[in-house]
Amino acid sequence: MRKLTFPILAAALAVAFSFGTARAADEALPTVGQAAPTFTLPSQTGEEVSLTSYRGKWVVLYFYPKDMTTGCTIEAHNFQRDQAKFDADNAVILGVSVDTVDSHKQFCTKDGLTFHLLADPNHKVVDEYGSLGSFMGLKIANRNTFLIDPHGKIVKVWTKVDPTHHSEEVLAALSELKK
Repeated sequence: MRKLTFPILAAALAVAFSFGTARAADEALPTVGQAAPTFTLPSQTGEEVSLTSYRGKWVVLYFYPKDMTTGCTIEAHNFQRDQAKFDADNAVILGVSVDTVDSHKQFCTKDGLTFHLLADPNHKVVDEYGSLGSFMGLKIANRNTFLIDPHGKIVKVWTKVDPTHHSEEVLAALSELKK
C-alpha cells in the first residue's frame, strides 16, 4: 500500500498545478471594463517590462502557478505555438508567476519560449490582479488570464483556465473583439 502513496501524491500535484488553485476570498479580480492595473516587472532576460509600454497593442496577461510543471508547460507551449497568430492580431503575450528571473530564464531556455515571462516573487502584481493563491503552504499564482485592449482596458477575464485549450480560447475572443 505504501508504494501507491507517492504516485497518488504526484498525480494530485499535477492536477492541482494543471488547473490552478482556489482564489483567496479577500482578493478581488479586476473586471471587464476596468483599466488594467499598471506594473513593471523583470522578464527572463532581466529587462524591466511595463504594461504601459504596450499601449496600442492587445495584451494577453496570463498568470500561472510554476515554471516547468506539467500544466504550465502545456500552456506556455501552446502560446508559443500560436505566437505568429497573436503577432498577426497585434497582440503580445506576457506570462506572470511568482518564480524568479533565473527560474524563468531556465524555463524559456529549456522550452524555447520567446515571449516575456515576468517574475513577481513579492506577489505585488499577482495580488493586484486577484490571482494570488496557495498550494500546500506555498504562495503561487492562480491560472487566470486578462485580455487587455490597446487602450489599457480589460475586455475579457478567464479564471481557472484549462491550459490545454486556452491559447485557442484567447485567439477566438481576440478575433471576436476585433470585429
